[in-house]
Amino acid sequence: MTVSVLVVDDSGFFRKRLTEILTASGQITVVGAATNGREGVELAEKLRPDVITMDYEMPVMDGISALREIMAKRPTPVLMFSSLTYEGARVTLDALEAGAVDFLPKNFEEIARDTSQLQKVLINRVLDVAKSQPRSRASVSAPSQPVVAPVHRREESKRPSVRPITRSTVGGSRSETVAADSPRRSLRKTAPRHYAVVGIGTSTGGPVALQKVLSVLPASFPAPIVLVQHMPASFTPAFAERLNKLCKVEVRQAEDGDLLKPGLALLAPGGKQMMIENRGGQGRVRILPGDERLNYKPCVDVTFGSLARSFPGKTLGVILTGMGADGKEGCRMMKQSGSVVWSQDEKTSVIYGMPMAVAKAGLSDEVLPLEDVGPRLIEGVS
Repeated sequence: MTVSVLVVDDSGFFRKRLTEILTASGQITVVGAATNGREGVELAEKLRPDVITMDYEMPVMDGISALREIMAKRPTPVLMFSSLTYEGARVTLDALEAGAVDFLPKNFEEIARDTSQLQKVLINRVLDVAKSQPRSRASVSAPSQPVVAPVHRREESKRPSVRPITRSTVGGSRSETVAADSPRRSLRKTAPRHYAVVGIGTSTGGPVALQKVLSVLPASFPAPIVLVQHMPASFTPAFAERLNKLCKVEVRQAEDGDLLKPGLALLAPGGKQMMIENRGGQGRVRILPGDERLNYKPCVDVTFGSLARSFPGKTLGVILTGMGADGKEGCRMMKQSGSVVWSQDEKTSVIYGMPMAVAKAGLSDEVLPLEDVGPRLIEGVS
């Protein structure tokens, strides 16, 4: 079964080249092309594609306005193209908040070359986006309960809606059984646990997920937080600024030598690796050049692995929505050192890749819907 794509871009060259690359895959069919946002909205309603690729700077109607209208009428997975500038980052973050699933840099020089690597990235990204769960900014997931991990079978959704669920405490010392559709307040709260640091790793869908989690935390949150989001180097400064304006905790891009402090969230800079050292009980950031042998820069496994070594048994790792399996090995190291791991559930993940890898490996102490992660951090971290 092929994936149908609608290309929305005011550049005739870009539309043509994008269509050629996607069609050549044999897995994708370009069913239409629009020259501006208004045409894009109309063709999206008429053609009902599986994926829409969208430029943001277009005449008649810009990409963000078109995206919001599409998400209001018929939510569809959208892949945005953006420039690698501060303004491009700001607009892309607006697009992600408005409902876009993911983004790619719009580089005319690269897309003009017949490079197999570029074609592979573009095709794989479209195919991955097609598997996502699009949702408008206004949509709110129905309340759901955290379930015991690991979740070994994707077929869970086929079971009756009311079923017993066992919820483990962080320490695993006790459990309780409730109905799947019971309100969360019916569960007994577990005693808060002291953590030296909370690490959160994510990828596709992560900017919005992190915003939702961090924005509920109080300024007095008792643990330092380190954030790893797959994102280009030119985007992370704008993303950190955005989070800092929206959250009570302080959020900024990490720099080499930064000290971990309660109520401070440090975002790994794009294109580099962030490691955490323990110097006399004090956490300190080390920023290293991006290793070309690693697919991700920054990489969740690298940061989580350093947390496992520096603060064994005193770290909480949280894996949110994202493609691939980055974070699984870092979480394995955390578990082996006696630390705790949570992962996002399938229903609220834009892409259930990274959290699924962690849960299926039996590494998750708790599997939580996104809307519960922030409140659970407030409840469970002392």
